[in-house]
Formats: sequence, structure tokens, C-alpha cells
Amino acid sequence: MKKLGILSAAVLGLMMSAPVAFADDITVSVVGPMTGQLANIGDQFKQGAQAAADAINAAGGVNGNKIKLDIQDDQCDPKQAVSVANRIVADGTKFVDGHACSGSSIPASAVYAEAGTLMMSPASSNPELTDAAAKAGWPTIMRLYTRDDAQGAFIGPWIAKKYAGKNVVILHDKSAYGQGVADAVKATMNAGGLNEVNYEGINAGEKDYSALVTKLKELKADVVYFGGYHPEAGLILRQAAEQNVKFQLIMPDSIASPEFWQIAGPAGEGTMFVFPSDPQAKPEAKDAIAKIKAGGFVPEGFTLFSYAVVQAFAEGIKRAGSDDPAKVAEALKNGQPISTVVGQVTFDEKGDLKNASYDINQWHDGKYAPIQP
Repeated sequence: MKKLGILSAAVLGLMMSAPVAFADDITVSVVGPMTGQLANIGDQFKQGAQAAADAINAAGGVNGNKIKLDIQDDQCDPKQAVSVANRIVADGTKFVDGHACSGSSIPASAVYAEAGTLMMSPASSNPELTDAAAKAGWPTIMRLYTRDDAQGAFIGPWIAKKYAGKNVVILHDKSAYGQGVADAVKATMNAGGLNEVNYEGINAGEKDYSALVTKLKELKADVVYFGGYHPEAGLILRQAAEQNVKFQLIMPDSIASPEFWQIAGPAGEGTMFVFPSDPQAKPEAKDAIAKIKAGGFVPEGFTLFSYAVVQAFAEGIKRAGSDDPAKVAEALKNGQPISTVVGQVTFDEKGDLKNASYDINQWHDGKYAPIQP
């Protein structure tokens, strides 16, 4: 009995002194607009993250630990995003796949940074997200998506060249995302030698844009670049068609959703938008796409980027040998490529993707596909 007691004490001592690197489950909070006008983006987040978790868990999990998802709704509202972030931190969750809208991600990031939670957005593109984090010395704020300034550098010069001498109008919805990308496009288009005939913000959420359409008609707009989301874009096009006002609409990545066509209808024909090089065309995504489609969902928009965030978390935890968020972030920024459904990805010291590439997509008969620029 005495020997057993000594042995038990020794084992207990070893257990207490050994670092506990993992909990029973690895919880990932998936945060986005699960309700409201942009709920389709939230659905993309959920579908992608769940498919990734299922695949990783089926393969044995992360060092034997299962990934569990916690779905949170911020409605793309900054105040709601901060509230959700505080709740996630209070719950002790260490990893966040989100947020979607830059206007939500930026204020929420401060909450995560203070708590040492690793946040990785699969959609927010405003440079301020990672620029501010780098300036403040916050290592756990990252994004597995592209930046507005990179998108602007891609499409702005193209617009300047293709539509030289044409009347170009630049609009935005006054959000961190919409105005941020519109400003980036304006800057590079202007640098390319083409100045817009009008630049202004519109009020998102309105139902009547007839006055705006009339103004576009008076300006004889040939091209409209709109930094905003699909509900407003669809309404503007439909109401323009009703007034027989025609122009080429060019958008950022926000209209990679079937809901755009549901709102715009045939008026959406020919609309162009910029999106990271088609993730659905990647050979690495083949199996994931098949399984997601088998569940009745088409993995458009940000679906595969949300999937890739969960993959990145899993790989980072393996590399770090720990689920400590700071160590995981450090491991993800070590310069070694990470295999994901959107291809091999590498992060820079700010937590941004390196070497992002883009396609110009065009809507035709309810579907979109890349075109030759």
C-alpha cells in the first residue's frame, strides 16, 4: 500500500507538472451575418466551416482532438460584432472564423487582441484590419482573404485602360468595406489616367434608388463602379432598367451570390465583379466541393475561404504543438505554405495572404464565370 501511495503521488506529480496543451475539443466560433440582408454570406461561412470540421474530424481530428463549431450572428453590425466578440472571449473560445464585413471585423478585432484570441477573417478586405493590428502589436489578428488595396491595384488600372474617355461614376455604401474598396479603385484608376465624373456615397438599405438612377442618366454614365453589397446593387440595376438607363456595372467581390440575380433579374446581365481566382477551380477543392454539393449547397462566394480558415487553424495547432493562439499565429506566419481548399496559402508578418490573384467575373443568365480581361 505504501509503495502504491508513493507511485500514485509520483504519477500525480508528473500529471500536474506536464503542460496541458489541448482541451477535449477545439472550439472555433464562426461569426458572420447569420440573419438579415446578408444572411447568405453567413450561410456560406457556416457551410464551409462545418464541411472543414467534418473532414478534419473524420480524419482523426487535430492531434486526436475534435473540432467543434460555435455559430454566432453579428448581422454585420459593428455594435453587435463587439457584443458577440465579448461573449466569445468570456466563453474562453480561442479561435474565430470571422467576421465577414470589415465594419464588424475591425472593432471586434480589438476585443480578440486584448484577450489573445486568434481571429482569422475569410472575407473582410479593408486594409485597416491587419494594418492597425500590426501597428498595435496584435499578433493574433489575421485574414485568409485579399485586401482592398490589392483588389484596387488589379481592377483600377484595367478600368482606366478599357474605359479611357468614358464617363465613369464611383459609388459606395459608406461602409468600411464599400468605401474602402471604392477608394482603392478610385486611387489606382486616377493614377492610370482616368478620372471619375462623380464620386458619392449612397444610403444602404433603401428601397428606392430612382433619384440616383436619374442622376446617372444626367451624367451619361457609361460605367458605374459600386463599392457595396448585392441587395443595393440589384435594386439599382433593376430600377435603372425600368427607366431604360444602361451602364456597365462593376463591383467588388460581394456579389458572388445567387441572391444578386434574384434581386436584379435580367437587369443584372453583364455585370462584372472582381473575385480571388476561382477557388472552385482548384484541384485541392474537388472533394470538398463534391461533399458540400451532396448536402444541397453550392460552395460559392466565401464558402471555401471559411473552410480554409478552419484548415489553417488545424495546421497551425499541429505546427505549434499547442492550441495557444499566439503560438498558433506564430506557426502560421513561419513562411511555410499551408495546404487548403483554396490552394497553397502563405501569410506575411501582418497576417495577410501573400501573392493574391484575381479574376474578373461576369454575370450571364443567372450564373457567373471568369472572363478574359
